[in-house]
Amino acid sequence: MGLLSFRGGIHPPHAKKSTEKKPVEQSMNPKIVIIPLQQHIGAPCEAIVKVGDYVKVGQKIGEATSFVSAPVHSSVSGIVKEVTPKLTLGGKTTCVVIESDGEHTISEEVKPKGDISTLDGKEILNIIKEAGIVGMGGAGFPTHVKLSPPPNKPIEFVILNGAECEPYLTADHRLMLESPERIVYGLKALMKVLDVKKGYIGIEVNKLDAVDKLTKLTEQDSSIEVVSLKTKYPQGAEKQLIYACTKRQVPSGGLPLEAGVVVSNVATAAAVSDAIQLGMPLIERICTVTGSGIKEPKNLLIKTGTLISEIIEQCGGLTDDIGKIIWGGPMMGISMSTVDIPSTKTASGVLCLNEADAEMPESSACIKCGKCVSICPAFIQPMLLDAYALRRNYEQTEKLRVLDCIECGSCSFVCPGKRPLLHSIRVAKREVLARRKRV
Repeated sequence: MGLLSFRGGIHPPHAKKSTEKKPVEQSMNPKIVIIPLQQHIGAPCEAIVKVGDYVKVGQKIGEATSFVSAPVHSSVSGIVKEVTPKLTLGGKTTCVVIESDGEHTISEEVKPKGDISTLDGKEILNIIKEAGIVGMGGAGFPTHVKLSPPPNKPIEFVILNGAECEPYLTADHRLMLESPERIVYGLKALMKVLDVKKGYIGIEVNKLDAVDKLTKLTEQDSSIEVVSLKTKYPQGAEKQLIYACTKRQVPSGGLPLEAGVVVSNVATAAAVSDAIQLGMPLIERICTVTGSGIKEPKNLLIKTGTLISEIIEQCGGLTDDIGKIIWGGPMMGISMSTVDIPSTKTASGVLCLNEADAEMPESSACIKCGKCVSICPAFIQPMLLDAYALRRNYEQTEKLRVLDCIECGSCSFVCPGKRPLLHSIRVAKREVLARRKRV
């Protein structure tokens, strides 16, 4: 199809060389895991285990209590020590604390569920729901909800996001190289649930080895097309990926289903494959640990609930001049105040930066250059949104479509005045949403 892309975007340094050639390593079994009962967008789970219970790998420990939720499973075998609120990335969340017995005893519930050739769409959907699978590329939206569009919104395409446009991160890249069969199997399962005839896998061309591997794997299957995408940030954002692959535009304020598309991450598709073929729920994921502040950058397969501090130790520890640690990548990640928090299903990366790389530049007044407008992939005006947000004129930010911001950070990256535009836009988005709820 040639190289496809979208209007706008930026070209930050890739910074992937430290880990892009490093195979995934299995992390050491943690002695203690702290498993949050909310690792996704939606309602938290309700604990179905109590202190003193013995649990096994893959056993359900948290039951979803609403439609927009996903169950949680144990990543180790051992004894439940606590069921109590613990500090997580998003604040305090009820967690199940399990002391591992080191045996990795697998639950009887974990067994193959059949094959997509014999399972119908509803059966596959229920397997995905019970496996606690959520979007593994960002916010963690429950996958079974995404696969349940309203009857009046027919879906025509499924797109797998293999762009991994965020600098530093290589977890999806390594997954595509090392487990392409799981990704393709998972995509076929998603297509069967939605009863669609066409699936795409979008991959940036700075990962040509992954493009080649998946193209060869699917060359005999006309229903799946591997799309070569220009290397540009934020190529992996849903709306931008949809346009690049299908030339369809998601309307302002709309969801991908408005364009007849469902987008999922390649890691999510691999998790779907595991749930069907092995019966294993989502209890581990690949995480890139990298940056100038870590001694041994690695791609690690980590168990849900492992403390970030333990993950860092397995990579040789931090350098003496550590300046900042970020959950995720440098563009959309969240700075951590402590490493004594557990990993979750959405922990795609831990970025450790030294003091020099973490230093925040001083900002100056806006010079009205318009660079932020010209590169904005959401077609909004960051400089005006920033100005109105700083004046707390949230009505005007709503009129200027602040909720269409995808929070990619491109505007802050290109601003010659080094203004933290995204920070003020995020505040405005939260305020607008809060006001809508009060009405």
